[in-house]
Formats: sequence, C-alpha cells, structure tokens
Amino acid sequence: MAKDRTVRVLLGTRKGGYIVEGTTRRDRWKVRGPFHPGGDLFQMWADPREPGNVYAAANNSFWGPMLFRSTDWGKRWKEVSLPNMARRKDRPMPTDGNPKYPIVNTWQIAPGRPSEPGSLLLGIDPASLWRSFDHGDSWTPVPGLNEHPSRGKWGPGAGGLCLHTILRDPTQPDRLYVAISAAGGFRSEDDGEHWSPINRGVHVDFMPDRHPEVGQCLHKLAFEPSDPRTLYRQDHSGIFVTHDRGDQWTRIGRPLKSDFGFVVATSPSSPNGAYFVPLEGQSRTTWDGQLQVYRWDDPARKWRTLLAKGAFPGAHGTHREGLAADGLDPTGIYLGTTTGHLFVSASGGRTWAKVPYDFPAIHSVTVAAPGPAV
Repeated sequence: MAKDRTVRVLLGTRKGGYIVEGTTRRDRWKVRGPFHPGGDLFQMWADPREPGNVYAAANNSFWGPMLFRSTDWGKRWKEVSLPNMARRKDRPMPTDGNPKYPIVNTWQIAPGRPSEPGSLLLGIDPASLWRSFDHGDSWTPVPGLNEHPSRGKWGPGAGGLCLHTILRDPTQPDRLYVAISAAGGFRSEDDGEHWSPINRGVHVDFMPDRHPEVGQCLHKLAFEPSDPRTLYRQDHSGIFVTHDRGDQWTRIGRPLKSDFGFVVATSPSSPNGAYFVPLEGQSRTTWDGQLQVYRWDDPARKWRTLLAKGAFPGAHGTHREGLAADGLDPTGIYLGTTTGHLFVSASGGRTWAKVPYDFPAIHSVTVAAPGPAV
C-alpha cells in the first residue's frame, strides 16, 4: 500500500469544521467541509495512532455540546457519548448556572498512551478532565484534578471555565500537564492520580495578589520538542518559559511591543524555540493593523520576526487553538484567524501565503502530516 503523503490541516470554526488537504509541498490546497455546520467547532483532531480517525468537539447553541468521530478522514461521522456529569450531593461540580446542559462546552481531545489505541483524554467546561478507553463511547472522570483542593479558587475567563490543553510527556508517559482558564497550569506525575499547580513566577496583572498559587489565565501551553523539561506558555499576562517542568517560570515576552496573546506552537523539525502571535491587549488583534508572527529562540534568548509588517494588513485576531506546526523539514506553520483566513508558511516562517478560501472565524488549527508527530 502506498504511503499517504497528504498534509491535512483540520480547522474548527464558528460554523463547523473543515479539512484542508495538500501535498508535502504545501503550496496548493483542496478544502473539504463544512462538517457539523451551524455550530462552533472548538477542535478537530486526527489521532496519529489510528490514521483516518478524526474527532470533533462541537458546541451548538440549540443542541448543546457534542462529540463526533470519523474513521475515514471525515467522510462519515458518528456521534459519540459525552461524560456523565452527575455528581454525589456532597461533592458537587460547578455547572456555571446551566441546568439543561451541565457540560457548557467541549474543548480539547487528546490521545491516551501511545500503546493504547482508542484511549482518549477530554477537557471540558466546567473545567474537568475525563478518560475514555473505547474511542469516546464512554467516559470516566479524573477525580484527582476534578476535585482538586484549589478548585474553589478557579474562576472562568472570558471563554468560560475551560480545560483547553492536555499534554503527555513523551519521555515519561505518567507525566501529564493541563492548562485551565482561569486557574493556570497543573502537572501530574502518576497518570492523573495526583496534581500540583505549576504557576510559580507567572504574575497575574488583573488580581490583587499578583503571584497566586492558582488563578492565572493560562491561554496555551506547549512542549519544547528537544527537551520536554522545557515548556512555553502564553498567558493573559505575558509569555513565559520553564526549564524545570513548570516548577519555575520566567517571563520572556517583555521585549515585544505586547506579549498578550492566545497561541503558541512548536515543531520537532524546528527545535529550541516556539512560535507566537502577540496581540494588542484591548482590541485582541495584531497591533498596527498588521499580521505578525514571532519565534522565540530559547538558547539565544532572542526574538525573531517571521512575518514582516505589510504582508497581510488587517485587524487579525486569534483564538487559543489557532496556531499549529507540522514535523516536516522545513517546518510548516499554520495560522488561523478570527477574520476567517488560514495563513501557511512551508518554509519555517521565511515566506507566507494565504489559502484562497474565506472560512468562518477560525477557532482551532491542528495538522496531520507525514513525518514526526507534533
């Protein structure tokens, strides 16, 4: 059987999902979709352990939150189950005042262990983590996080009380990380049994206590591909890096005109750094009316501009899942904006092009491509 050389960019948008397909040249694209039209698709993700398996986290103002699975790259879809949010009366879980749908939104679908195809992790609003071992047909809670002693100090950000990022250390399968808005980052060393906050050094400029243990509005979290002890985070209050698995964070975004933003992405073919799209804090759009992308060089401790001013003028914004990178060489970078544009660089950021299609506002971008997993 011929090896699949297709690059697939999976988009979750304000009005359903799309799959944008091309070759490893990444210069011509075919758009398929919309899938699950009429609702917000917060994430569409392809499971690298089972090629063709695609999951979608959908949220509809009429029908409520839903999860879907496809086994043929989105040609056909099956609705799968949602977590059962029923709780013991003495251990209630907040529902943000929504009696009809205790799950406010589905946010993030992530793989379980590489050796366990069909195992999944799910992050939702109200912020909680769930497991499935049957491709999403049933779910069990992760009480160590969901009933964490600090939960009473968690508060919703503008996007709700959402668990939006789930990471598993590729070198230590029992080590998990999650990001919650607005509670911050948490780490588990025992596959989710126990959790510790990892927010030391991250200030919060919108609270009286500028350095709380929890309460940070963490927008996105990403591994350094060459060393998972290093992680990058984009917070409401700046851009930070850690070199000790989150025990201590250092702010690195101060040299930029603004280090507010939502997205961060890394790639194994471009190690020792991360990609960011800073925004102007009040308008939530790129400053000076220009699309701008930056790369942090961690060993050199320097910023580099990847997208020059003037290339794509406009009031471009991003949501927290709007940036992704592939593992090809040179690295492909994919940026989806709230203006409904998908910008692509097939050269590690040296040159850029816009996919010639006007999408609804883009919530999320993920990539399924040949080469190392991202």
